[in-house]
Amino acid sequence: MNQKVALHTLGCKLNFSETSTIGKQFKQNGFEVVEFSEKADVFVINTCTVTANAEKECRQIVRRALRNNPNAFIVVTGCYAQLRPEEISNINGVDLVLGSNEKFNLFSYVDSFQKKELACIYVSSTEELNQFGLAASSDADSRTRAYFKIQDGCDYKCSFCTIPLARGLSRSLNESELINQFQDILSQNYKEIILTGVNVGDYGKALDTNLYKLLLKLIALEGDYRLRISSIEPNLLTDEILTLTKNSNKLTKHFHIPLQSGSAKILKLMQRRYTKEYYFDLIHKVKSEIPNVGIGVDVIVGFPGEGEEEFLETYNFLKELPISYLHVFTYSERPDTKAITMEGQVPINIRRKRNNMLRILSEKKRHEFYESLIGKKVEVLFENDNVNGMMKGFSSNYVRIVHEYDETLINKFTEVLINKISDPFAKGEIIGQKYSVDTVNV
Repeated sequence: MNQKVALHTLGCKLNFSETSTIGKQFKQNGFEVVEFSEKADVFVINTCTVTANAEKECRQIVRRALRNNPNAFIVVTGCYAQLRPEEISNINGVDLVLGSNEKFNLFSYVDSFQKKELACIYVSSTEELNQFGLAASSDADSRTRAYFKIQDGCDYKCSFCTIPLARGLSRSLNESELINQFQDILSQNYKEIILTGVNVGDYGKALDTNLYKLLLKLIALEGDYRLRISSIEPNLLTDEILTLTKNSNKLTKHFHIPLQSGSAKILKLMQRRYTKEYYFDLIHKVKSEIPNVGIGVDVIVGFPGEGEEEFLETYNFLKELPISYLHVFTYSERPDTKAITMEGQVPINIRRKRNNMLRILSEKKRHEFYESLIGKKVEVLFENDNVNGMMKGFSSNYVRIVHEYDETLINKFTEVLINKISDPFAKGEIIGQKYSVDTVNV
């Protein structure tokens, strides 16, 4: 009887794609992958350093695993494991701690999955984080959308961020291997591929190429698919990428562009690589270039030095921007960052209040964006889940569409005329199916 493994992921889509790859390693070694709530012989926890209370979360998840099977072998890996291996090794029940390099070769560090008295630690130094671990995953096995890692690490030095310490310097998957992996994903009948990484817009550094050149090559490949960029820094969203997105049906009409703060003072303290004026002009340029484009924004509240004036500056800046939604993060102190030593720490209750205000603003922005699309056609990729007789999918411009369940619509590009908003979704009339996606028209 095959041994069983269960996997749990904290954090971003990049982490999810890497967990999926770890799961494939186990399958190749004869394991059955089961849900984390089930009894398994091995539990793997892929951690995040961005998540607040990382150690507390990790302890709770380890306890959950041991409740399912007190004799289970517990592996903890990921960004938090890279940064705080000793802390994790002291969590009761943990058997193996693997750093960012080591997680892709897990079976090289294990003779047998028998519980140990003391946890083993295999973690490379930050300077040695120069490998590129291949990773791709499906969106909850929906068989419609796949996340594909093309870049890792970051050369930026934002004062709040530990990612460069946890993942090392920026590096990219070489083009030939990337295209082979991409075609392999297409062969599995995924119709939307989301390009992920720590800093995707930095793709190609040291490879004598860039993201624009890569996109040109990917959209030239035959197949019925579309590409979505998971997130791109404002200073890396070039005019070339905008023009290509405008003219190619294989590129989704959607960008997620981190802002972090609408206060010039706070942006400078964060050591971001743009001004609020640059960001303002960029968003308006994107909106004018690409009709009905969806624009998502990351923002952090409660950063040291953010008084009421700076927060209102951010709030009003976002309120006036033609964006579609916000991802709101509450600042939390991270060891080994510059921000942790800064003056003007904001009380937790005020951080939470500001977070709530921006979340409400996000809902208003999303509703306004959806309403602006009433009477317009969008291209939707429907997923296979049937929830109370309804199915959902995403449009190219990242609108969540719901429709009565119809299995003939699953994993096909379908034209929908939006005619109603039913928060948090839009609804519409099926116009027809599109069985092929045009290439770029320059």
